[in-house]
Amino acid sequence: MAAPVDLELKKAFSVLQMKMIDTQQKVKLADLQIEQLNRVQKHAKLTHTEIASLPDNTRLYEGVGRMFILQSKEDINNQLMDKQKTADEKIKELEQKKVYLERSVKEAEDNIREMLLSRRAQ
Repeated sequence: MAAPVDLELKKAFSVLQMKMIDTQQKVKLADLQIEQLNRVQKHAKLTHTEIASLPDNTRLYEGVGRMFILQSKEDINNQLMDKQKTADEKIKELEQKKVYLERSVKEAEDNIREMLLSRRAQ
């Protein structure tokens, strides 16, 4: 009877290991995306503060590909604020995703612990 139990535990451990590796990769990817979005957000914020200090009649150009387009100060400010908002929303989504992934791994570990305890009690 020990052989089927060992096979079942071995299978459960291998599933947990695969899940842990997959989750760790996803968490690392989420961390990298959060860092990149933080940089985008910071860049937009710094650009917005610099533009805000300029007089209203200053000619501002937006880089598009290999050319520059004349834009109003208000349009550029709106674009920068939109960048900040979308980056903030994506960061919140990624953090929620990270929490979910970590919770699912913890639940899988708890299930295996319960399995081990029930096998030892038999």
